[in-house]
Amino acid sequence: MGNNGPVTRPASARAARLDQVCAAAVEVARAGITEVESSAIGDHLQAVAEGDRLVTHYFACLLPGYRGWRWAVTVTRIPRSRNVTICETVLLPGPDALLAPGWLPWQERLQPGDLGPGDLLPTPADDERLAPGYLLSDDPAVEETAWELGLGRPRVFSREGRMDTAQRWYDGDHGPGAPISTAAPAAARCGTCGFYLPLAGALRQSFGACGNFYAPDDGRVVSADHGCGAHSEALTETPETPIDELPTVYDDSAVEELPVDRAADAVESPDAVESPGSSDSAGSVESPEASAQS
Repeated sequence: MGNNGPVTRPASARAARLDQVCAAAVEVARAGITEVESSAIGDHLQAVAEGDRLVTHYFACLLPGYRGWRWAVTVTRIPRSRNVTICETVLLPGPDALLAPGWLPWQERLQPGDLGPGDLLPTPADDERLAPGYLLSDDPAVEETAWELGLGRPRVFSREGRMDTAQRWYDGDHGPGAPISTAAPAAARCGTCGFYLPLAGALRQSFGACGNFYAPDDGRVVSADHGCGAHSEALTETPETPIDELPTVYDDSAVEELPVDRAADAVESPDAVESPGSSDSAGSVESPEASAQS
């Protein structure tokens, strides 16, 4: 099977005329496909003029997994000859062919978690996430460790690399939008937790490490507004007061005032007097205020 596609003409050349002798050599072109069984070659699709006395025949491909692909066979002949010869055969994708994803360099294919024990991941010399250690930085933590040329790290985080890292952490599973954070109480934020260990440098204001053994983020960097149910103050309980020690409280706002005639009718005792203001304690009716205070 050839490695190159059909012969193409320059864009500036005149349109090629379809040679009728080469165009009629369909069976000659079909017989030129010797890489597979004849059952893998489908119907003749078209004949395309590639140049003077140069024609490419296309056949459907019936190989499993090659839906939409086509066999391309280029044929030609010498002037004033009716003998057609084969130039090359090749399998090409058609307009609706299933294609594998485009090739990507390993740097672009690499994903978090791909690095395993024993693997080495070199960083390019022009990595925008890093900057030479002798350059001044806007991060005080970097200046503390690289205060003199030659004593610090060869390369340190650049501002772009630091901002990308902060955004990735904030948008990830350890930021405020994580399911465990949104389900936690509103006050259970990592920045107010006793197990929260703030980072050094410019990221200190927004990130820290979780040191709670029982927390799902133990040992991981979390944002200050991340949260979970293992907050140091989330389990603080207020001691309950026994019911028998609770003070007696009277609710005067719910007292219902009754008219005099209703109050007299409500007295079932035959000794009750008609006047609600009577001084007879045996049959007197108490006023609403007195009832509420008794």
